[in-house]
Amino acid sequence: MKQTPRGDLSPNSSVGSSALRSMKRLFLATRAMFLPASVLPVLLGTTWGYRVGGQLDLAAFILALGAVVSLHAGANIINDVCDDQGGTDRINRGRISPYTGGSRVIQNGIMTSGQMLVWGVVLLALAVSLGLALFAAKGLGVLVFGALGLALGILYSVPPIQLSAHGLGEAAVGLAFGVLPVIGAAWLQSDALDLGSLLLSLPVGLWVANILLVNEVPDIDADAATGKRTLAVILGPAGTSRLYLISNGLAVVLVVTLAAAGLLPPAGVIGPLLLGVTALPAARHLNQAGDRRRALTRAIKLTLAIHAAGTLWLAGLVWIG
Repeated sequence: MKQTPRGDLSPNSSVGSSALRSMKRLFLATRAMFLPASVLPVLLGTTWGYRVGGQLDLAAFILALGAVVSLHAGANIINDVCDDQGGTDRINRGRISPYTGGSRVIQNGIMTSGQMLVWGVVLLALAVSLGLALFAAKGLGVLVFGALGLALGILYSVPPIQLSAHGLGEAAVGLAFGVLPVIGAAWLQSDALDLGSLLLSLPVGLWVANILLVNEVPDIDADAATGKRTLAVILGPAGTSRLYLISNGLAVVLVVTLAAAGLLPPAGVIGPLLLGVTALPAARHLNQAGDRRRALTRAIKLTLAIHAAGTLWLAGLVWIG
């Protein structure tokens, strides 16, 4: 009997036609563990917008959160479909499930590629619907943020542009699910685009991009074999480790800049400095010999923690500041 690799979803996951089983299949397909990467930036942007504008528009916050989550989940699913059709996920033997190599929902027979495509389109349509509701309440600016986020979410995966295959996916993800949610959520609350929200969004965008960057390292062989030239494929593990350190260092510099400009309290640099130190072992794990699976898993977990802790730290500083 063929065994499911460690960490993969079992082919028997959510088998059945009951509503509960169907909902579980749909949930598993979204790769929900990565959704905080876009949820937390919305929280940060909303907090900044509340500080600038002096009042909280709860309805706008809820609509924005729903739109971003739907867009992120839909983009994850479209990416799974495209990577399956391109062959990347099907030949990926170095994956570290559930973090890399896709959700395995298609490969393990839990849902077909066609079913996944329909579910992805439904989620993207939901994101558009929520965006239109925001547009009715807030005006034309919503269309600008929404159209850019939607375009990046789709073009990340879909040929022939497929930004992820040309060394541009990391920047696209950092912009779509880091920078734009912060700036957009802040604008929804304050009706203003200001330097503070831009500066706040940049370290978050770097932390989001780093999540994708470290996840690409276990998939280097499969991606390279199918012509998907991620930054990890282009740079290799050693180059990726260096870029990862530079990116985390730049995030610290940006937070120091915010403090120096009086937008955050001086003590606010302590958290990012500690996170910068945390990035050192994560970077080392990316280029570590020996038990690479264990080392890369640690790097992935540390990177997820850096993003979550850093974004929440900034939100807390904005709230009390």
